[in-house]
Amino acid sequence: MTQSAGVQSWCLGVTLQLILAVVLHQSFATVAPLTTAQTTAAPHKDIGRPERGNYQVISSNGTVCLLASMGLQFNITFNSLSQNKTVQDVVNLQPNATKSSGSCDSESASLRITADAEKTNLTLFFTLNTTSNKYHLSEVSLSAAWLDMKEPFSANNHSLDYLRGTLGFSYMCREEQTLNVVKDLSINTFQLQVQPFGLTGDRFGAAEECQLDEDDMLIPIIVGAALAGLVLIVLLAYLIGRKRSHAGYQTI
Repeated sequence: MTQSAGVQSWCLGVTLQLILAVVLHQSFATVAPLTTAQTTAAPHKDIGRPERGNYQVISSNGTVCLLASMGLQFNITFNSLSQNKTVQDVVNLQPNATKSSGSCDSESASLRITADAEKTNLTLFFTLNTTSNKYHLSEVSLSAAWLDMKEPFSANNHSLDYLRGTLGFSYMCREEQTLNVVKDLSINTFQLQVQPFGLTGDRFGAAEECQLDEDDMLIPIIVGAALAGLVLIVLLAYLIGRKRSHAGYQTI
């Protein structure tokens, strides 16, 4: 039985080391630098998660050609009228005060979201590569004229590579992600699902999940598998030890 206990202790130690290695790997992966084509986490003041809104674009023939569902939060730097200085602010987009429009063709699609009586205008442009059948968010434009702004804010970047998906499939990312647009503007997305091409009817196609979601699901799966393996190994060690113990009694 001493040998069996030793085997069990060794198995427990190896399993705990495996779990620790997986957790440490996930921690390092979280803080690793990302390329410009990926989303990056950005610290911001906590004003709560934005409400998720549903948006659609109707094509010229009357069919839905773009669907989007997401919560949006702006990290924006502007000249404050009340404070008489440049400030950084975080603002949630309120879906119940928005209107959506846009356009679609074979290789491009746009979603325009207006809010606050058109004082806020956000446009997302998507591009489709017809050779690879892959699409991505290629351009973001924001104009805002809020009460505390000394002058209207305007930002545009047409060299982006976010939200990459496949024709006929939707892109999904449940985790919070940050789209860096320009120095003075980034956009946090929450519970995002979007499909700008290849819609059938007015429903999303099968979802392709982002890397953030896949990483979030990977840890529980690995830990669960490690624990299941530990139980199996300990059970086998117990059975082997018990069998040897019985064999010893028979010899005496």
